[in-house]
Amino acid sequence: MIRVALPPHLRRLAQVNGEVKLHVEGPATQRAVLDALEARYPVLRGTIRDHVTQQRRAFIRFFACAQDLSHELPDAPLPDAVATGVEPFLVIGAMAGGSV
Repeated sequence: MIRVALPPHLRRLAQVNGEVKLHVEGPATQRAVLDALEARYPVLRGTIRDHVTQQRRAFIRFFACAQDLSHELPDAPLPDAVATGVEPFLVIGAMAGGSV
């Protein structure tokens, strides 16, 4: 079971509280986790990845085990701690802006 922590706006959209637990077939990769997440919560399709290109949205980041995984290849294996459910896969809404 893989644990996924979503930012508040996506939790609200999917109508979930806290972490989401997913069963992922095959190797635990970003693509497999996001495919499973979107299959279980279709309302999230297009919010994390582009509908057509499947590329991560600009203001979404992925973290696990204190590492930024946002620029890893979608089919690269996730850390063992994520694959075994010890650590969550974090989907974070990045912040942007400038000084005022």
